[in-house]
Formats: sequence, structure tokens, C-alpha cells
Amino acid sequence: MSVRVGEIEITNPEKVLYPKQNITKLDIARYYEDVAKFMMPFLDKRLLSVIRCHHGIEGKSFFKKHPTTEKSHLKTFSLGKDEEDYFYLSKQSDIVYQAQMGTIEFHIWASKVIAVEQPDIMTFDLDPDQNLNIDKLCDAVTKLKDVLDSLKLKSFLKTSGGKGYHILVPFSANCNFETFENFALKVALILEQKWPKLFTTNIRKEERKDKIFVDYLRNGKGATCVCPYSLRAREGAKISMPIRWKDLGVIKPDDVDIFNYKNYIKNNAWRNFFKETQKIYEK
Repeated sequence: MSVRVGEIEITNPEKVLYPKQNITKLDIARYYEDVAKFMMPFLDKRLLSVIRCHHGIEGKSFFKKHPTTEKSHLKTFSLGKDEEDYFYLSKQSDIVYQAQMGTIEFHIWASKVIAVEQPDIMTFDLDPDQNLNIDKLCDAVTKLKDVLDSLKLKSFLKTSGGKGYHILVPFSANCNFETFENFALKVALILEQKWPKLFTTNIRKEERKDKIFVDYLRNGKGATCVCPYSLRAREGAKISMPIRWKDLGVIKPDDVDIFNYKNYIKNNAWRNFFKETQKIYEK
């Protein structure tokens, strides 16, 4: 049995991928068809890795970043003769095809293939200690926004689909990865130095008690962040959803899922994301 979702034939559509919520492969394909027009600007010509769960989220999954046999629904890109090819998508139906191939999560590079050495999306992943309350988390997010505002940088907020929030900053592609990641580190260090009881840049989990890890490491070459509108391969089919700044705390990090997402996409909160022309100047 198969079912068409747009241009793509979905085989085994009734296969259950989220057992506790009885969410099927067809449900996931239809979700991605519905959000493809919002998601595609973040995937277009941007190298990506995907998480595939052929046997559902409770089965074995794998992180895929190199193309194999499905080349008709993706574009390949080489970083050099000694490296395996990477891949990216170029049209909305390719997102649905990824669902057909078992993909649940999409993770994107900070740069596009047209300027692969010059990143243009900076990510700050605020990862709280599991016992940290939402008020303290929201205070931390606000402090990060204030620091970015003081640097005259427009930032955008999304849920992670997990414990924390993600703050993304769009840039013009005008510097290299080393400069880009160093800038993100400097912002993280400002937070840690100004509010040492709230923030840490130490990746070790035992150092995060009652604190928030400012993950700036998503900004190096080859690193990825979860794509806006991506499902998470976790119980509940949560979504990393763009939201408005005024919804911080009102919409909690794991509030948006495959059942209620239509309540949030109607705002198209990031409609101006790629209109920003902010720059990092190398010294």
C-alpha cells in the first residue's frame, strides 16, 4: 500500500513511528508538506544532516550527512577531493521525500553552498539544567537578547522541542567560520561573566547544576543546528517552532507538536529573517 503526498509516493504509510501517540509515517509526510513553504528558505542550498528512524523513535536511528542512492531528490556538494560528498535540498517536495525515506529531524549548516566558507546563521542554544524552572530560563533568554540588542543585532526566537530555547541571528555572509565562531564565543562569555550564577560555557553536564549552558558551538564549520519547523525524534512529536519574542514563556520550549502546530505557523513569526543584512567585521 502507498499514498501520494503531493508529488511523492509514501510507502508503508501506516507504519507507526511515534508509538505512544500513534503517529504514522503518513502523518509525518503530511506535516512536512504543510510546512514546506516555511521551512524551505532555511534548507535551500544549505548543507544538512538528517536523523532517520526507520523503525520509529524507539528503534535504532542514525544521523545521515552523506548522500547514497536517493540522488534524484537532493543535490550533492563536495568540500574537497578527500572528503565524502554532502547534500542539500532544492525544492519543497524534497522535504516530503525525506519523510518517505524515514527522516524525522533536519539539521542545517550555518552556511550555504554558494558561500560555504562564509556562514550566515548564528545559533545560540540555551540548554538548561533539567531542574531549572521556566522563569529562570526566560530570564536567561531575555538577557541574551539584551546583549544582542546592545550590539545592534536583530535576533529570532524558536522553541527547541526539548528543554530550552534557540536564538538565531541572521547575517550577511561576509566572514569566515573562525571569525564567526569566535564572535559567538565572545557573546557567550559576556553572559557567563556578567551572570556567572546563571550561565556557563562549560559543556560538561556536571558543571551545569542550576545553570544554563550557552551552546555557541553550533557555529563552527561542519556543525549543525536543528532546522526551524523540524520535528524532533522524541516522544510527543515536538517541533522546533519559530515564535515571536512576546511569546517567550507563554509558549514553552516543548509546547508545539504535530497536533497543535497550525496554531503557531499562522503567525509566520520569522517572515523577515532573511531580509536582515547584519555583518560581522573582521579586525
